[in-house]
Amino acid sequence: MRTTSSRPKVLFLCTGNSCRSQMAEGWARHLIGDTVEPFSAGIVAHGQNPSAIRVMAEAGIDITGQESKTLQSLLDRGVEFDVVVTVCGHADENCPRFPGRTRVVHRGFDDPPKLAAAAETEDAALECYRTVRDQIRTFIETLPSELLELKGTPT
Repeated sequence: MRTTSSRPKVLFLCTGNSCRSQMAEGWARHLIGDTVEPFSAGIVAHGQNPSAIRVMAEAGIDITGQESKTLQSLLDRGVEFDVVVTVCGHADENCPRFPGRTRVVHRGFDDPPKLAAAAETEDAALECYRTVRDQIRTFIETLPSELLELKGTPT
């Protein structure tokens, strides 16, 4: 999957590419897709979380066209990232070194399924997903311009 876009390629990486990274990719496509080329992946691929799909749809974002995939599958396709944003601690701790100019940034978010595990109702569980969805939206909206300026400046 070599791309010809001149937009910086930003990867949102989490453990299973089921929830947080999927939401981040969806928000990035919707909010800043004209300035970055967003991707998401996991250390492993767990499939998309139905509750994540549901709460993103509530916000008007359809992420059903995205697929759950591993980082390795994207690297095997030849995608070279300018910025990798790890969105969970596990991904941050297990993120591989990227050759070349890729910058890795960590911005962790709570895990909605873990937050929802103690919920007594479905709506209470979905509220956990909504909270993280909105936190991710705020992050994407305020994605610092310097993050994009890091393109080409290795660590």
